[in-house]
Amino acid sequence: MRSNVLTRTVISLTAVVGLAAGTVAAAGTSFAVSQPAAKTSVSAQDVSILAVNNLGLNTTRAKNWQCWLRDTGYNPGTIDGQLGTNSWKAAQRKFNDLGYNAGTVDGVVGTNTIKALQRYLGVAVDGVAGPNTKAAFWDFNAFGC
Repeated sequence: MRSNVLTRTVISLTAVVGLAAGTVAAAGTSFAVSQPAAKTSVSAQDVSILAVNNLGLNTTRAKNWQCWLRDTGYNPGTIDGQLGTNSWKAAQRKFNDLGYNAGTVDGVVGTNTIKALQRYLGVAVDGVAGPNTKAAFWDFNAFGC
């Protein structure tokens, strides 16, 4: 009988420890889940440098823009319909040469680049590539290489 009591005590203690450990583990998991996910800090400039920004153009019209840049003496790199860093550097050089003040030639489509594009296209200059700017850019690039 004494061994039955001892066995029951050991089993009960094991169950209590197991439940407590499970509760602690669950609490730890619950605590970890409730914490906000770690966020990677990336600046808008970093994203812009890596991203393709066609400003609403499809591939065909973006190729037209690249051809136009090339044909007017500004090398946009590969004519692929993806307006990346090289295409925008070419545009920035052209705009700066024309006196439209695109700012630093870095391939980033920032406020100065948008303002220069807007000046070139003859639309309201606000530095935001809104619907009017995108529509004018679309129309400008209607004709092919």
